[in-house]
Amino acid sequence: MKNLLQTPRDKARKLLSWTSRKAPRLARLLGFARRKRRPLWTLFRLFMHVLGLVCSFQAVLSTRTSQGTIAWAISLNTIPVVAVPAWWAFGDSGLDNYAAAQLVGLAKVRPVARQMIESLQVSEVEIVEEGSLMATLAAISSLPVTSGNQVELLTDGKNTFDSIYDAIDNAKDYILVQFYIIRDDEAGGELKDHLVKKAGEGIRVYVIYDDYGSLGLEGKFTKDLRDAGAHVTSFMNFDKEPNRFQINFRNHRKLVVIDGKTAFVGGHNVGSEYLGAHPVLTPWRDSHMRISGPVVTCLQVPFMEDWHWATGETIQDLQWSLEAAAEASGGSALAVGIPSGPADPMETCSLFFHACIHAAQKRIWIATPYFVPDEALILSLQLAAARGVEIKILIPDLGDSKLIRLSSFSYLEELGKAGIEVWRYEKGFLHQKALLVDDHFASLGSANMDNRSLRLNFELMVGVQDEKFAGEVEKMLEEDFSNSRLTSGDDLDQKSLLYKLSVRVARLLAPIQ
Repeated sequence: MKNLLQTPRDKARKLLSWTSRKAPRLARLLGFARRKRRPLWTLFRLFMHVLGLVCSFQAVLSTRTSQGTIAWAISLNTIPVVAVPAWWAFGDSGLDNYAAAQLVGLAKVRPVARQMIESLQVSEVEIVEEGSLMATLAAISSLPVTSGNQVELLTDGKNTFDSIYDAIDNAKDYILVQFYIIRDDEAGGELKDHLVKKAGEGIRVYVIYDDYGSLGLEGKFTKDLRDAGAHVTSFMNFDKEPNRFQINFRNHRKLVVIDGKTAFVGGHNVGSEYLGAHPVLTPWRDSHMRISGPVVTCLQVPFMEDWHWATGETIQDLQWSLEAAAEASGGSALAVGIPSGPADPMETCSLFFHACIHAAQKRIWIATPYFVPDEALILSLQLAAARGVEIKILIPDLGDSKLIRLSSFSYLEELGKAGIEVWRYEKGFLHQKALLVDDHFASLGSANMDNRSLRLNFELMVGVQDEKFAGEVEKMLEEDFSNSRLTSGDDLDQKSLLYKLSVRVARLLAPIQ
């Protein structure tokens, strides 16, 4: 087990320990310290350069993209005083430990999912057309496509949280709650009050929040939940090894499950800004979905895996009957859950976007607040446009990241040449993550089209094949486009030389954003 959990960072520490002991001698040999004088600053600089060199080797071995590798290697060897702490916080993942935990600890979780999937072989819940988009998504997610689902589109904060709280208030057995951001404000307090009430009634309540996104939450907020009998945990737990100082890999999922029968997935976190109370980013434009049916059963699998990773515990006695869920739903939509994360054997989130783009025959509309695609996705979009597919990309005009906004300008010319339309939403801040393919497929969830979602975050999307639901998403996006303006490469041409330079630099930094 010790060898299994040993990471490149553990090996680097051994090398660094040896380096620190040998630094004075190295300084004399390299001429940094003359005679018997060894200035502290000189030794520190030498040590940081050696440290940067060691970390750059690790970056070459572990960074997932060539652009990211180059960016880290150059910065670690040229400005190690700045780059080394940044690498420890953002670059060195410790994912070898996570992968090992999946192989060893999650042996307790996987049999449940495996039994569920195997049960589909003798049921009528799973319907997959070989070679279809849904079949592809099932293959890359390792979760089945299920029929008999009912899906409701929820737009903006009040509609979403009213529906979530109604479902929580009617829970009979258990409630699973997972958000990237839970704030201890008025909105977070309302969620807490509903959960405390149900926990007091004897309903099992499990809550996962992300350490970085919900920084500062641990305190009275979580104490009140625990005192009521709820089970609460952060995902990474910064206080334990190997996660200390590591803030790059975040659990960005938004998921609520009630009794294994109803689930909520989408772009909303829990905070007053999601209800339109942000002083600048308002109105807040977001989307969620309410789902009933057997796909809800499947969505419990990534929650169980996250809970086990965070606590080492396995949640018992959840509802796993697909047939019962389909019968209770009374719906007819096909649906599949697509959880993704940096420990996946393949880049699941990237494959999700590529599969949707390649499957489009008529159109693909994409709404994302953070549009920083890699070169492969740009080529996929251009190829789809060359096939005659109508492609519209909706991004916010008002943003919460200047770097992301600058990067987005760099794609306008190459997308415009292919006939791809990029629209900027002007009626507040667009935060929804929505995708529409032709007239029959739509997807909502937590994944953005940027490097963080593609390779660094733990994300969750749900794909739905249903003309009625796709029509609702189409109508929603049409209204969003009506509140947007079409942009082009000319928008960048009109900017100053300094602004254009900033755009190019931001594009180069895209792999580590």
